[in-house]
Amino acid sequence: MKKTDIILIGLMLFALFFGAGNLIFPPFLGMQAGESFLPAIAGFIITGVSLPFLAVLSIAISADGITSIGSRVHPMFGLGFAVLIYLAIGPFFGIPRGASVAYEMGVQPFLTSSSSGMLLLFTVVFFVGVFLLSLNPSKIVDTIGQFLTPILLIAILALCLAAFYQFDSPAQAPAEKYETAAFTAGFIEGYLTMDTIAALAFGIVVVTSLRNKGVHDQKQIVRYTAMTGLIAALGLAFVYGSIGWIGVHMQGADQFDNGAAILTTASSLLFGTFGKLLLGMIVALACLTTCIGLTSACAQYFHEKWPRVSYKQYVAVFTVISFVIANLGLTSIITFSVPVLVMLYPFAIVLIILSLLHPLIGDSRTMYIGAMLFTAVYSLYDGAVAFGLPVDGVGAVIGWVPFFNSGLGWIVPAAAGAAIGKWAGK
Repeated sequence: MKKTDIILIGLMLFALFFGAGNLIFPPFLGMQAGESFLPAIAGFIITGVSLPFLAVLSIAISADGITSIGSRVHPMFGLGFAVLIYLAIGPFFGIPRGASVAYEMGVQPFLTSSSSGMLLLFTVVFFVGVFLLSLNPSKIVDTIGQFLTPILLIAILALCLAAFYQFDSPAQAPAEKYETAAFTAGFIEGYLTMDTIAALAFGIVVVTSLRNKGVHDQKQIVRYTAMTGLIAALGLAFVYGSIGWIGVHMQGADQFDNGAAILTTASSLLFGTFGKLLLGMIVALACLTTCIGLTSACAQYFHEKWPRVSYKQYVAVFTVISFVIANLGLTSIITFSVPVLVMLYPFAIVLIILSLLHPLIGDSRTMYIGAMLFTAVYSLYDGAVAFGLPVDGVGAVIGWVPFFNSGLGWIVPAAAGAAIGKWAGK
């Protein structure tokens, strides 16, 4: 396989991950972490970069899609898990977040005051475009992506280089959640990128691309997937670290309630109105492309599983749901998504790890069941806490495990459940 093909597939994977929505989290993390930025961004990069890389690799090893990995627990679990993944990266969180970021970075900076009416008008136009273009998305998304992703990267690179030279505000004291456990706080913050769960859907795209290039040997597929994944991972880590630094050192960053506002203000300070306009237009177009791709992917998956409903009808349903949720606003969408992602991510991480270890430990169903059951106790508890439910009594019973207070109490129980299940299945 040619090196240029590997690079192009790696850049394609980078573009799949690098939705414009991902721009908003590192600057906000930098603002909140302050003096604790380095351990915080290290944790963020693990869940925002390393785990997505491993997820894509797990799909290559399994040689099939997301449903097959979950089906090692039970076929119904595999189907249900895949449905939740597609709904999370699609109409419930991913697509509405993309539309909201497009509004906050492409329209709101030019308004004299925030207006729910303008958000409504923008999302009407935005989602009409998403619906129409999702009916035949492949050529449009590919054409826009070939030109848009490099332009977006150049704009972000210019922004970061200018910031390194001009922003010299000292790092502030970290916010409460970053004071004593900055690494784990950053680790959980990385959930919000949704890239690990999205990678379970994107992995099959990489495998298909390699097969189209004539690679059919399973070991070669895994090898080339690792190489393309490394290209995407290095690019993401560089971007996240750079724009996170802006949140740390931009004066007045602590006045904002999300990363979109930080980046928009930074572009205005560094390049004036032109910079703000250029960044806003590029991000808005990137969000549109991302939302078209996600809408199409979700509609294709659901149509494949339940073909009585047409692809066009699924596109319409997902567009309407996304439109409604997008009008809640970016901050609200992020707030509502946190508890769901806190519950969903541990299952995804455990499945990815077990899948990667499959050549060594096999695929005993009881092992997968044990790991999922033990994980469920802690991931559901953490989700309930994030929802604000009164579960202190439950916490007093299960809170003796390591890392519990950091929101990572599921790690040791998941390993124990897998070991017990493996032993019981002999």
